[in-house]
Amino acid sequence: MFKKILVPLDGSEIAAKILPQVVELAKTFKAKVTLFHVCYSGVGAFAGEATPAVIKAEEAQEQKFCSTFLAKTGKDLQDQGLDADWFCQDGVPAREIIAYAQDKGYDLIAMGTHGAGEVAWYMGAVADKVASHATVPVLLFRTLEFKPPLLKEVYSTVPGVNFPK
Repeated sequence: MFKKILVPLDGSEIAAKILPQVVELAKTFKAKVTLFHVCYSGVGAFAGEATPAVIKAEEAQEQKFCSTFLAKTGKDLQDQGLDADWFCQDGVPAREIIAYAQDKGYDLIAMGTHGAGEVAWYMGAVADKVASHATVPVLLFRTLEFKPPLLKEVYSTVPGVNFPK
């Protein structure tokens, strides 16, 4: 069913938590796995405030991190018997993930959702965009373990409201 799985990673430990599930999925379908990272320095919006040298240094640092992180992670997958490769792409993450999957004929995009910081019940902006606009199936894994506050905890912070015990 799935022969080529694209796995976008942002370099965080939270995003990498999807890898055990991806390994099982790839073994089940004998699928090739491509780890994919979009190098996005984020300085584009502030280009008027940064010198060209600062922008270039930031881009170089991001490329080095990308190739080092993905190579190590990809080799770990190969050591587990998977057909795995990795690729870094410059650009805006959601746009590049969607385009790469479509252009290279991937059957599935498997990625983690880890929300925006402490507000973990919201899907991450990149995952949301990919799931909404991809032309191939997207499998989202919940990677951040977060316990939302109980109603009792929420209401206990509101003055004059007594939550029953």
